[in-house]
Order: sequence, then structure tokens, then C-alpha cells
Amino acid sequence: MARPYSDDLRRKFLEAYDAGTLSLCALAKQFRVSVQFAKKIRGQLKRTGRMERPVQSRYGVNSRVTETAREHLRQWLAEQPDSTDEQLRQRLAGTGVSVCRSRIGQLLRAMGVRRKKSRSTPPSATAKKTSNGVKRSSPGSDRSI
Repeated sequence: MARPYSDDLRRKFLEAYDAGTLSLCALAKQFRVSVQFAKKIRGQLKRTGRMERPVQSRYGVNSRVTETAREHLRQWLAEQPDSTDEQLRQRLAGTGVSVCRSRIGQLLRAMGVRRKKSRSTPPSATAKKTSNGVKRSSPGSDRSI
């Protein structure tokens, strides 16, 4: 994966440009960088006044779902564990946080909330029907299930 140029290279390039002996294109050739990169860092210097790379925002905009809203979701699921995503979305919209139904599922997964039955629960005591519709007389082995 491509890595950004170091701040040291940026600083040397911009100092050489400020010295005024060569043009931006000639300096780009000398430092073996693209002309577009040279224009970009020159523009950043003009805008920010700093030679170093600007601090990057990695994750985009902040989520509308605050920690308070997450606590509400946990509380609602504790009260009524069989709530659907749509019901949770509507309740959350009542608190002023509007999200789509799929976002509710993403939030619950991120919070570590599982809403499906656990596989570790004991099996049902009711005998299952076989393929021909007759109930088994004896419980099958683990292989046959």
C-alpha cells in the first residue's frame, strides 16, 4: 500500500521553493515527486501556514447515535428482548435520533448485543418429525441430527 511522503521531504521541498531559485515543476523533477503533489502541498502551506501534513480524520462524520442512545437501546432490549429493529428504530426516533432500520442492526452488533437464541441451550423435549412425517420413537444420535 502506498505510504505518504514524510514531513521531512515536504519541509525540504517547500523550503527550496521559498528560496525562489527553481519553479514548482523543476523542483518536482529534482525531488522526484509529481507536479500535482507539489501543487497540493504548496496550496496546503498557503491555507494552513504549516509545512507538515494536516491531521487526517479517519472515520468521517461523527455518529448521531450517542452513548445515551446506546444505553436506551440496551434498556429497551432488557425490557422487551423480542423487539424488532423497526420498533427499536421508532423508539429511538422518539428520543430525537433518526436512523434507518439497518443501522439499528449495525449498532446492536457493535454493542455486542445478541438477539438470537443461544446454541448452548438444551434441545427441545418434543420429538421432531422424520422426512415421512412420523415422529421418532427414540432420540437420534448426534450424527443423524
